[in-house]
Amino acid sequence: MVDLSVTIGALTLKNPVMPASGCFSHEFGKVFDLGRLGALVTKSVSPKLRKGNAIPRVSEVAHGMLNSIGIPSKGIANYVEEVAPLFRGYAAPLVASISADTVEEFGAAAAAISVPGVAAIEANISCPNLEAHGHAFAMRSDSTRAAVAEIKKQTTLPVWAKLTPNTGDIKPIAKAAEEAGADAIVVANTILGMSINVNNFRPTLGNVMGGLSGAAIKPIALRLVFQCAEVVKIPIIGCGGISSGDDVVEFMLAGATAVQVGTASFIQADAMVRIIEELQAFCAVRGIERVSELTGKVDVEHEPIEW
Repeated sequence: MVDLSVTIGALTLKNPVMPASGCFSHEFGKVFDLGRLGALVTKSVSPKLRKGNAIPRVSEVAHGMLNSIGIPSKGIANYVEEVAPLFRGYAAPLVASISADTVEEFGAAAAAISVPGVAAIEANISCPNLEAHGHAFAMRSDSTRAAVAEIKKQTTLPVWAKLTPNTGDIKPIAKAAEEAGADAIVVANTILGMSINVNNFRPTLGNVMGGLSGAAIKPIALRLVFQCAEVVKIPIIGCGGISSGDDVVEFMLAGATAVQVGTASFIQADAMVRIIEELQAFCAVRGIERVSELTGKVDVEHEPIEW
């Protein structure tokens, strides 16, 4: 029997597959047993109430999709009282994703959401930062360090820092998150893009630009994971275009300990369960006893394969 368990800081997950924030809700429990997942990552919630961006908010593109949801939020209190209880009883740990406009708001959000039932906090520092004219916190080392450090001051829960691919060099950003105390990094959020309807000459998104996700960004996300693994020692959770067991293997070989699945779940609601089964089959056929053995084993030096 293949051991699919992985360790991310103080948390041990039964397998390395979990949803990406914003691509999952408790309604998935009507399709499959949520307890089969490694963790349950919920949509980002902010201290302030947010209506979200103008419609249309989603647009299909070749090999992926664009979204400009705008992180609509009913606030932290609503999450604690209404959302978190929906996931009680599942073996998979609940990871609460938070977003905020300022460093202080990130700290306040972390403190307020640190309640029984929440196992870890994912800090969506790849969201717009109003203190830097709309740029994401994770586009700069100093703002990344400040946000993560403040969150760590306000909670005893493990903190996962979700980074953005929309930066010139992700290595110093990843290192800054680690130095500020992040227990893991999530690599990475969507890539900024846009598309235009040639019939009416209008952008296909109401907010003009949005985040590109899906198979189209997988090679980029994989490269980012590999680069981060070169400079940090904390666990990396890979995210971007994962839709099969082989994709998970690629991300783990590049240096990821676990992965998040997003767009694939829009195409097939139980995609994550299928991916877990494919991963287990991959290991079983090759005699790999523990999936954790795959992490960081990409053969860049062309060493003989021992499996």
